[in-house]
Amino acid sequence: MPKQTPEEELQHTMALLKKEKQEDLNQYRQKILNSTLEERRKNGLCWYPVNILKQYLSTGEKYVMEVERTARTEDPHVFGAGKAISLFVNDGSNERASGVINFVKGNRMRFTLNADDLPEWLEDGKLGIDLLFDEASYRAMEAAMKQVMQLRGRSRDLRDILLGHKAPSFSKRRPVSADTNLNPAQQEALENALAAEDVAIVHGPPGTGKTTTLVQIIREVLKEEKQVLVCAPSNAAVDLLCDKLSELELKVLRIGHPARVNEDMLPYTLDARAAGHGSYKELKQLRRRAEELRTMALKYKRNFGRSEREQRNLLMREANVCKDQAEQLEYYITYDIFDKTQVFAATLVGANGNPILADMNFKTIFIDEAAQALEPACWIPILKTNRVIFAGDHCQLPPTIKSYEAAREGLAETLFEKSITRTKAAGLPAARMLEVQYRMHRNIMNFSNRKFYDNRLQAHDTVKEALLLPDELPVEFIDTAGSGFMEERDPDSRSTFNYEEARMVLKHLGELLERVGLTAVAEQNLVTGVISPYKAQVKKLNELLDEQEVLEPVKGQIDINTVDAFQGQERDIIYISLVRSNDEGEIGFLADIRRMNVAMTRARKKLVIFGDTATLGKNGFYNELLDYINEIGAYRSVFELMYD
Repeated sequence: MPKQTPEEELQHTMALLKKEKQEDLNQYRQKILNSTLEERRKNGLCWYPVNILKQYLSTGEKYVMEVERTARTEDPHVFGAGKAISLFVNDGSNERASGVINFVKGNRMRFTLNADDLPEWLEDGKLGIDLLFDEASYRAMEAAMKQVMQLRGRSRDLRDILLGHKAPSFSKRRPVSADTNLNPAQQEALENALAAEDVAIVHGPPGTGKTTTLVQIIREVLKEEKQVLVCAPSNAAVDLLCDKLSELELKVLRIGHPARVNEDMLPYTLDARAAGHGSYKELKQLRRRAEELRTMALKYKRNFGRSEREQRNLLMREANVCKDQAEQLEYYITYDIFDKTQVFAATLVGANGNPILADMNFKTIFIDEAAQALEPACWIPILKTNRVIFAGDHCQLPPTIKSYEAAREGLAETLFEKSITRTKAAGLPAARMLEVQYRMHRNIMNFSNRKFYDNRLQAHDTVKEALLLPDELPVEFIDTAGSGFMEERDPDSRSTFNYEEARMVLKHLGELLERVGLTAVAEQNLVTGVISPYKAQVKKLNELLDEQEVLEPVKGQIDINTVDAFQGQERDIIYISLVRSNDEGEIGFLADIRRMNVAMTRARKKLVIFGDTATLGKNGFYNELLDYINEIGAYRSVFELMYD
């Protein structure tokens, strides 16, 4: 049992959240508010100038704009789906309009404006886009923390169970329908979740079917409960769940800002559902009539007689009556949609994103990717329930935290991790681990299996011997020690890169794909991921890829990005460029071994790691990895590549 009381622990977490907010704000001010336009562009925090490609009203009657960056198009940037932005005109007027990004692809960005009309100043000068600070998320988390500290009754009991101060309870397991197509470990997780009275945890290592299992649990719970709330820390994770639940023909409602919702999910949003409702045409007519009456009333001049005044008042009264009727009809439409919904889906912070949802409670809520969620964000939906079912893997990426001090003092430990370790320590574990993985060759799996999963993982028969080519090794480690491939520091981003290592990664990849056959790669749609923990190396690899003529036919099947960007994804082939090569044995955040676990377990049939054993070998984790590499005969020196 934890040494602190629940209230003391929550007070500490609240203090850490404030540190995180302050650090986030400080970084924002330094990068945005206190920098010039040119500095913001250089740091990837501003697109300028941009050209408008198109603008239109979305399904939810929000204005959407698509723009294209026309300068510094090769520079990296931090813009991504769901982030808040500010559109501005560079004419000295300081005019701005806020919005939320729908998607970013190449040098194109689509976003939804937080306004009823397009800005009048769009033609007044060159346009640009800045990143905005996300104040709303912190407000929501702080408000939830304050409520959690003051809970009473059953809600307080659940809080104390999740924090390990009370033991969870389980009822007698009931029979489950045989049409779930789950393996024994997945079935065990399902039955455990259904029997849980407070908390259940689905621990899903890479490739074990965590989402499949969670979706089946949700379906079974809905046989006894009318409605559930499903959440995740990211919009992408929520959208994936919506997609899987919709395939089971469950009635899903995606709660959230239309811009933060994947286009494929728009039919499941409240705005789209309302637009398709039988009473929506009448609602539009009432709104239009109210506006027409108001416009007619306002045409009267200030100096008018008694009859004109009476006519104006009459028109305004009629407009107000139409407006009231429209509001009542809108409430009815929304209530009707909510009443027929089985699954409400939202991000953790967005769980209070709709006024009606803010007043709702659920017998059960689900939190997917919970090991990537800040504890304060998890409390937002948990305040609405008496039972929570987590899914995630605390051996993969933790939440992103900007304050090193807050992370070190405990903010990096998630509620998922607290619950999984503390219920186990109390002798009543709430977690069930999925043990059969359907993604990767056994040699790709085995090191992570030993290091993170107590050797409990098994490779399914369909993947355990699956190779790219009959004689191809599933794993290779290319040692750059002694080659002179030294790391460098990018003067602008302060990120680390290794030019020669990047060059050899793409040389090796080109030779591998030529062995497979470029035609076969294209026809079989074999996809490759090239991963580096360092953004500067990602940039360097992308630049070098453009120069590789041999790879031209298959460039669309090669993705180069950071570890974080590959979380939750998989590829037939994965290359990892570790970058670090120095005389001091400094490895920076390569020491975050969970990040390495994610990188290695993205591969299905081929994993290639480039690294300097002289630098890496001073770390215990990488020493064990190198022992494993030698054990399976996967070691090669880069000199073999250089002189092939």
